[in-house]
Amino acid sequence: MLEKFKNFIHWESSQKPDVDISGLLYEQLKPFRAPFILLFFGLFLSTLGYLVVTDYTLIEAFFQGSYTFTTTGFGALKESEFDALDIIYTSIVMLAGSAVLSFCVISIIDTLNRGKLISVIKERNMIYKIARLKNHFIICYHNEYTIQLAEQFRKAHIPFVVVDTNPSLEDIANKYHYPYFINEDPHTELAMLKCHLSSAKGVITLSNNTADNIAQIATIRLYEKELGRKPYYIIGSAQNNEDEEKLKKLGADSVVSPSRLFAQRVNAMATRPDMENLLERFAYQKDTPLDLEEILVPRYSWLVLKKLKEAHFREITQTSVVGITQKDGKFISMPNEDTLVTSECKLLVIGTSHGVRAIKHLIGKKDKPEELKYV
Repeated sequence: MLEKFKNFIHWESSQKPDVDISGLLYEQLKPFRAPFILLFFGLFLSTLGYLVVTDYTLIEAFFQGSYTFTTTGFGALKESEFDALDIIYTSIVMLAGSAVLSFCVISIIDTLNRGKLISVIKERNMIYKIARLKNHFIICYHNEYTIQLAEQFRKAHIPFVVVDTNPSLEDIANKYHYPYFINEDPHTELAMLKCHLSSAKGVITLSNNTADNIAQIATIRLYEKELGRKPYYIIGSAQNNEDEEKLKKLGADSVVSPSRLFAQRVNAMATRPDMENLLERFAYQKDTPLDLEEILVPRYSWLVLKKLKEAHFREITQTSVVGITQKDGKFISMPNEDTLVTSECKLLVIGTSHGVRAIKHLIGKKDKPEELKYV
């Protein structure tokens, strides 16, 4: 019953990281043990001594011992009535307190100057923040492509984590506004655990070295099998056609060649500038009057095995289906009204942002929408 209630109110327990670095944090805190133990025993012994050499009550002895041992004051109680033994003991307490406090301060400053404790605390906080992400992308290796991609992802509100071995990654992340980052070798298991790969949507590897991209893809596919989950969507970058084929054979879903993309864009600008400007408005700019988007038809959708004309998209949402990508990858351009909509195909629709959202809503229903009864 409790589980049903949680599902009804969409209750989600806090996510825990795939890796725990608390042990590393405790290791960095070990140097603080000796100073705090000395401080505790110093206060204890000074309090006990005042109980013996004076007629103080326990609370008075603790107060006298505390401010004398820490050398923060003198004269609050009955010091004017001290005899020689009381004065000698008080002097010993003050000298011992000064020595212990100096040792504590030096130990703390030395530990902080090493820089490891602060970095471990920051990394632990970052890992816990990343653990709250779902369906995020992991971008491996920082370079110019990563900078541009991160900017586009932020505009589209797509969560992502940048992973790189650069020791200055924190400064880089602050400069280029990476919200989440991990300073590790991307193809290692530890890096993927810190990036919470178990809940990620996919991985984008953008190294200029093909060998790094190959190692990354192999690591992700192996980790994927260990988890027994659906395949990650992997995007790689290649410098030439040969490397592009290698990455695809190893398991990359898509491979981007910067040189080829540059050539294609320049060719489009030179041969069909008007169409290129139109594509720029629809596909790359934000807040345009029209949107061009590909929408997946889930297996449970009411539209499966129905003709396109039965959806009445044009009448209801003022959008048009200009292409259909079948599950096997076959693309149907400008489908007619009698085209059959199959399970898990993708509809390429064009229309207003409101209309595209309305189509997603209609397609996502299991039963035929009420809106179609009045068309």
